[in-house]
Amino acid sequence: MKDPTTGGTPAPLDGPSSLDALVRRLEALPPSLGPVRLVAVDGHAGSGKTTFAGRLSAALGGAPVLHLDDLATHEELFAWTGRLREQVLDPLGRGETARYGAYDWVARRFARTKEIGPAPVVLVEGVGAGRRALRPYLSCLLWMELPRDDSWERGQLRDGPGLSGFWDGWMRAERAHFAADPSRPYAELLVFSRDQGYEVLPGPAGPR
Repeated sequence: MKDPTTGGTPAPLDGPSSLDALVRRLEALPPSLGPVRLVAVDGHAGSGKTTFAGRLSAALGGAPVLHLDDLATHEELFAWTGRLREQVLDPLGRGETARYGAYDWVARRFARTKEIGPAPVVLVEGVGAGRRALRPYLSCLLWMELPRDDSWERGQLRDGPGLSGFWDGWMRAERAHFAADPSRPYAELLVFSRDQGYEVLPGPAGPR
């Protein structure tokens, strides 16, 4: 993706001004889902997707964020594509508010309903956000560039020993998912987490 303001490659995102530059690039993209520019933030579990999506959302003036953890379940870690299409993509594509069930990971059931309106930019973050079935609806795919083992180590430290059994199953499922349906090769931008903030560089897919 070229910077529409300079015609060059994306500048590093390591401060407010650079974050603003990324926002300008995203807002300059054509809508990809009805009136919406759907932007995916993908990466390994523990790579910092949620934190980055939150910062990007704020820089976009409060852009809605869809967390794929709301659509996944214990039994269907990656089999959420149908729910995503029916409850979120279809209504947003019609310019309508999406209403979807949000899974409660403690109660192990869909316990509440959330809404996302057809904003100019909507972020979808989670492992598999750049999967094959979702890419046709995306304006841009961002990949959190942190190696798998480092990401998993961070995630397990975050969640604590009480979830070690869950992580055993998760790691097997994530390996299988990305082996069959990789996201990183299709990312337009790679996001690096640095001590001073973030750096965003061109991804394997290059500009659209």
